[in-house]
Amino acid sequence: MFYHMAVVSLGAFSSFLFGTPSLLFKTLVLFVVLDYITGMAASAYEGKLNSKVGFKGILKKVMVFAIVAVAHSLDQLLGGLYIQSATIFFYLSNELLSMIENAGRLNVPIPPFIKNAVSLLRQRSGTNNKK
Repeated sequence: MFYHMAVVSLGAFSSFLFGTPSLLFKTLVLFVVLDYITGMAASAYEGKLNSKVGFKGILKKVMVFAIVAVAHSLDQLLGGLYIQSATIFFYLSNELLSMIENAGRLNVPIPPFIKNAVSLLRQRSGTNNKK
């Protein structure tokens, strides 16, 4: 019973913060998790695994979701759905670029069309800035 209430409460709080989970948001969650895992793998591969660096990485990921929540709130205030989407596209491009860098650290080749996806995501976020 307690478990069920906790899950329902967490879901309600998540919906309040981020809105209805869209494919875009779910993709961001996936990219954030995969980026963290690939970053840890690359650090381990290089013999540079460090718990303090890993904790800082988690804090950065939490901040990404805080900013996405702020973007959702701005959408609610302004009556649109574009600020959160643009924010998510921005972070998707950063996470994808980071995963590509992590793959490079692991000596894993990346298909060119995946690299091209980074520029497409950057265009959709309205920025062409590097990470």
